Amino acid sequence: MKRPALRRTPGARAPLLLTVPALLAVAFLMLPLVGILVRTSWGELGDHLTAEATTEALRLSLVVSLWSLGLSLLFGVPLAWLLARVPFPGKAFVRSLVLLPMVLPPTVGGVALLLAFGRRGLLGPWLEDTFGVTLPFHTSGAVLAATFVAMPFLVISLEGALGGLRPRYEETAASLGASPVRVFLTVTLPMVAPGLIAGAALTWARALGEFGATITFAGNLPGTTQTLPLQVYLLLQDSPEAATSVSLLLLAIAMIVLIALRGRWTGTPGDHRDLASRATAARPEAPAAPQ
Repeated sequence: MKRPALRRTPGARAPLLLTVPALLAVAFLMLPLVGILVRTSWGELGDHLTAEATTEALRLSLVVSLWSLGLSLLFGVPLAWLLARVPFPGKAFVRSLVLLPMVLPPTVGGVALLLAFGRRGLLGPWLEDTFGVTLPFHTSGAVLAATFVAMPFLVISLEGALGGLRPRYEETAASLGASPVRVFLTVTLPMVAPGLIAGAALTWARALGEFGATITFAGNLPGTTQTLPLQVYLLLQDSPEAATSVSLLLLAIAMIVLIALRGRWTGTPGDHRDLASRATAARPEAPAAPQ
């Protein structure tokens, strides 16, 4: 039997009226990155990146971003599950709170953190008197600032994955006697692993590049709160060539994260359909109810 010829999807050929602005947008996004590559002193790149101040800032950035990722997983995963699965009054307000740090200017977020956890803030005096904890101008303050701005990426990514998950597998596990916690750990999390990994990667990358909230709330103290983005800010005044080299390092890390996610966790809609079909084919069907 002769198969019918495949027809081209209407609109597959982009009109010129849309192509030109799209190409201009790509050029607008690419030009600053090209500027970093062109202005980098490649002969001095190794010296700039191995300088003592840079390696110390890199170490601190990794410590802060990994702690931020751990806190985001600890608190963000339950919050994403709550938003995706449990109806409750004020749910829209809670979701707005989650999205707020993504649209809030980072410096405003730092001021808000200072007014909440600073020595004269709402909880700052109580934390200092009860536990002896002072968050501003301390590494823990940098972790808190990075978590504040980065955790929404994990919550939003995971909430979307949980919202698109069919509940029948969880219901089957619960009907077999599994507790809710066991169902969540052994059924739900493995099924939303791509969304969880994507959210965790974006959260870590965002925490690594945090600047505004950190410098406002935790300050810019070398060895204590001076992460790589803050060091770039200082180097830009004294040594622009070194600032460009460190900026290239942060750019490379961000691009590696996005390239690693592309096609595997955050591919095109067609990629998502292929992943979903393969995952559905690999999952065992729910057992039929006894007659």
